[in-house]
Amino acid sequence: MMAVKRLSITAQDAATMFGREMKHTLRLFKLLFVGAILVPVVMLLLFDYILGGALGNGVGAVTSGAPYVNFLVPGILMMTVAAGSASTAINVCTDMTGGIVDRFRTMAVSRGALMTGHVGASILRTLVTALVVVGVGLLAGFRPKASALDWLGVLGIVAAFSLALAWLSAAIGMLAKSTAGANGLTLPIQFLLPFLSSTFVPASTMPASVRWFTENQPFSPVVDSMRALLTGAPIGGTLYLAFAWCGAIALAGYVWARAAFDRSTQ
Repeated sequence: MMAVKRLSITAQDAATMFGREMKHTLRLFKLLFVGAILVPVVMLLLFDYILGGALGNGVGAVTSGAPYVNFLVPGILMMTVAAGSASTAINVCTDMTGGIVDRFRTMAVSRGALMTGHVGASILRTLVTALVVVGVGLLAGFRPKASALDWLGVLGIVAAFSLALAWLSAAIGMLAKSTAGANGLTLPIQFLLPFLSSTFVPASTMPASVRWFTENQPFSPVVDSMRALLTGAPIGGTLYLAFAWCGAIALAGYVWARAAFDRSTQ
């Protein structure tokens, strides 16, 4: 009974911290709009309407002539998830450097509830922004061939990848000394790894050295899985690899974030 009661209290504390973080999101909506919505939408429109003509010819030769926007949108969805890492890291850093954690230590708040609230809010924000990006993609000509089960799979990938990057971003926010530093430390997640993945062109079109890295980093199986589900292409074992990467990153991020949080509150 004591274990059940303790678990119930922990869940209530996490829900309270989740609500707190969602209120912060609404108050700082500009940060969410610019970082997590506007940037992916601009990327989508830039690569589709301006660079899509040149890139689409090469991609079409590899993908049996499919419209470039159908190849592009799953990659932009992955970038949307990655873009949310900055907000999470910044919000965690703000709490850690603003003194609020010291106040929480004097209250009967479960350890870890603060981080769980940040991660839960990050996942919800990502799901909302991903929905917006899909809507813009449809207006730009994206025509998915996914069934209801395929869409459920895409939702699962987005949620799992968001969970993984949220814990990783929380750990980064713990270590950063300022919000600018937190944002800077997430730049590889937001831009470097997405650009060095199969987001914009197939890995098979890249030079051998770059292709090896692209094929063996976590972002590529994530976007390839979503692309296969949305376009009706064979998925093979890519989906399992994507979830394996998500699980590994989530576990590493969780352990790192909890260790950093415990050190900061000692």
